Amino acid sequence: MGKQHRAAARLAAVQALYQMDIVGKGLNEILAEFETHWIGGSIEGVQYEEADIDLFRDILRGVLADQVTIDRETDAMLQEGWPLRRVEAVMRAILRAGMFELLHKIDVPARVVITEYVDVAAAFLGADEVGMVNAVLDRLARKTRPQEFSPR
Repeated sequence: MGKQHRAAARLAAVQALYQMDIVGKGLNEILAEFETHWIGGSIEGVQYEEADIDLFRDILRGVLADQVTIDRETDAMLQEGWPLRRVEAVMRAILRAGMFELLHKIDVPARVVITEYVDVAAAFLGADEVGMVNAVLDRLARKTRPQEFSPR
């Protein structure tokens, strides 16, 4: 699977996490809905990208399995006194997916994870929020993967 398939998987995962958060749908229902109707399909004339299904599933399952740790880490990286539960739902989904990858997908370079989720954020959020996503993920990456940022 190519770069665009992984990017499409990340975008779909953020959309799925958002729906799970807002509508309260469960994992199996979301997986079935996205894999049947969204990923690689066409809705109202809009063609959705083929996505790396394994990465899509991995992100969703991983965020749900480790959500307490992910949310705690995210809270620590956000500005003082601004807990994740107060962050807008799309940004919350983006940060959770990005945090999951930074914490658990060590094979993906931190800078790639940050860039991918900043790109997803840019599709949904304004410049200030995109900057916040960048800053929060960068802070976590430097904390959890300092070897990737140390001077050469």
